[in-house]
Amino acid sequence: MMNYLKEFPLRSTSAIKLYSKDDFDGMRYACQLTARCLDQIASMIKPGLPTSEIDEFVYQFGKDNGAVPATLNYRGYPYSSCISINHVVCHGFPSSKPLRNGDILNVDITFILDGWHGDSSRMYIVGNCKRAAQRLIDLTYDCLMAGIAQVKPGIRMGAIGAVIQELAEKERCSVVRDFCGHGLGKLFHDSPNVLHYGTSQDGIEMRSGMIFTIEPMINLGRHHVKILKDGWTSVTRDHSLSAQFEHSIGVTDDGCEIFTQSPSGHLKPPYPNF
Repeated sequence: MMNYLKEFPLRSTSAIKLYSKDDFDGMRYACQLTARCLDQIASMIKPGLPTSEIDEFVYQFGKDNGAVPATLNYRGYPYSSCISINHVVCHGFPSSKPLRNGDILNVDITFILDGWHGDSSRMYIVGNCKRAAQRLIDLTYDCLMAGIAQVKPGIRMGAIGAVIQELAEKERCSVVRDFCGHGLGKLFHDSPNVLHYGTSQDGIEMRSGMIFTIEPMINLGRHHVKILKDGWTSVTRDHSLSAQFEHSIGVTDDGCEIFTQSPSGHLKPPYPNF
C-alpha cells in the first residue's frame, strides 16, 4: 500500500509527499524564475549561436536572481542546462558547435530558489525548420497538455501516460520509455515516477498536494534510444528527430496548477516577436 505523507524527511523515499499551500508558494517562485529564463532564451536562438552561450546565460540568470542551476555538478553533470538538438532525446551537452538553420532544440532548466526546484523545458526552432519537425513539436506540446489535463485527485497516474501514448501513436510517432517525469519539490528527483505510456489503470492514485513533472519525449521514428560515451547524452537509435516539453505541476483539490507556465504567454515555437 502506498504511503502519502504530509510530514516527511528531506530525502527521497518511496512514500509520496503531500505539500502545503505555503510549499506551493515556494514552488511558484522557483518555477516562475525558470519560466522567465526560458522566455528570454527565445530571443537568443539564431543560426551561428554556440549552445555554450545559452548555458552561460542560464548560469548568470540564476546567479543574478539568487538561484543556482540544479544540474550543475549533479551526479557529475558539468553544465547549468541540458540542450538537446535534433535527434538528441535528452541530457545533451552545451557546446561550441553553432546552431544551424532548421535545427530544433530542447532547453531543459532547473533552478533551485530558497530550496525549491523549478524544473521545465521547451522546444525552440532555429530559423525555419522542415514541416515534419514542426509537426513533431506541435504533437509533443499537445501530448504534454493532454497529460496535464488528466491530473486530478482520485485519478491514477497511468491516465497521464495512457493519453500521451494514444495521441503520439495515433500520429505514427513514438513515446520514449527510458525516461520519465518525477516527483519534485525540495528534492530534484523524488517519488513518484511519471510514465508517459501505459494504461489508465496503472500507477498510484493522485492526491491534492502532490508535486511532479510531466515531460514527454516524442520521437518521429521508433522509441528506442542509446546513451553516448559521455554517459549522459541520449539519442534516438534510428537517428530520427525527438522533441520534449516539460512542466512542473501541483495537484489541487479539483485539478492541478502549472507552476512553470510562461509569463510571456509562450506555449510552443515559433514564439511571438522572435
